[in-house]
Amino acid sequence: MILQYNIGGNSGYSIQYSPFFDNRLAVASGSNYGLVGNGKLFILDIDERGKIKENNIFITQDCLFDLSWNELHENQVLVAQGDGSLRLFDTTLQKYPIGIFKEHKKEVLSCNWNLITKGTFVSSSWDGAVKMWSPLREQSLLTLLPKSSEQSSKINHNQIAKIPPHVNNNQSTPILQNKDCVYQAQFSPHDNNLIACCSGNSYITLFDTREQNNRFNNNSFIAHSGLETLTLDFNKYRPTVLASSGADNSIKIWDMRMIRNNNSNNTVMPTSNPICMNEIRKAHDLAVRRVVWSPHQSNLLLSTSYDMTSKVWKDFSFDGSKITGKTNSIDPGSGLIKTFHHHTEFVFGADWSLWGQPGFIATTGWDSKVYIWNCFYP
Repeated sequence: MILQYNIGGNSGYSIQYSPFFDNRLAVASGSNYGLVGNGKLFILDIDERGKIKENNIFITQDCLFDLSWNELHENQVLVAQGDGSLRLFDTTLQKYPIGIFKEHKKEVLSCNWNLITKGTFVSSSWDGAVKMWSPLREQSLLTLLPKSSEQSSKINHNQIAKIPPHVNNNQSTPILQNKDCVYQAQFSPHDNNLIACCSGNSYITLFDTREQNNRFNNNSFIAHSGLETLTLDFNKYRPTVLASSGADNSIKIWDMRMIRNNNSNNTVMPTSNPICMNEIRKAHDLAVRRVVWSPHQSNLLLSTSYDMTSKVWKDFSFDGSKITGKTNSIDPGSGLIKTFHHHTEFVFGADWSLWGQPGFIATTGWDSKVYIWNCFYP
């Protein structure tokens, strides 16, 4: 059974189940594909008959690129807005936000609530910065700066593998020409001091907020052959495991214990020989826009793409209890559990349901549709 809801001509960018209610979702969207015009935050409920109904709508002056539920308050949702601000809404109120956080100089592309301390959230922006916030104050608590393209340009090009063509370009795209924008930043669900982020210059950067000098963090590595790294997610069961994907159409799975950095003087050399423990090559026909680990199984992974599909994968490198040493890279279709074809435009947002029978997934995209489906059903 597939549930469907139309968000009224708006382009869906992000979707998330409520951590408090089993039948509630929030959807962040923008008009005109997010290029110009208003944004809308939809609060949706699933009724007893399986129908998706509108609970509340908030209209914003700019596109909404991401959202995150407040882990301390059942009625509060944070959104990342195109005007450089984050806004906190109370779903029981109308029209106006209860908090505005504005320090970013360009579009805010992601926001994520701390699952452990639950009193902070993190944001990332096209301005190249990652910021940590408290909902109790307007000013950020901390600003983190991943490696920029200026730093990356000093890297010896012999250290970078041959770069494949970009999804939107027939020419190879060198790392130093990629954007500095930080597409996503996320707290670890296992360590409240650990933040990971991914950037348009292909880097993944790991920050420990306890460190005194976070301006140029050494724990960075090139993840997707110099092409844009668009998304990442911490595994919910394995504290050291991180998945990423990007413009090379692949999904890569990293063990942070295998990421070694020989730098000692804040130099701009990349991490020495970062080891990818598993790779799903050609996971999609176009760039992979979102990866999300299952909240129910340690080796199940969801992905969405510009190729208009969503897919669920089994990570062969782990069998639920131990590392197997196997990979998904031999056969491009190996480990594929389900492909969802119902979207007719780019699929941006996706989330697993925390509730009920495992396998339920919500997705949204530029076709103005919200779908709820189960990866274990035909």
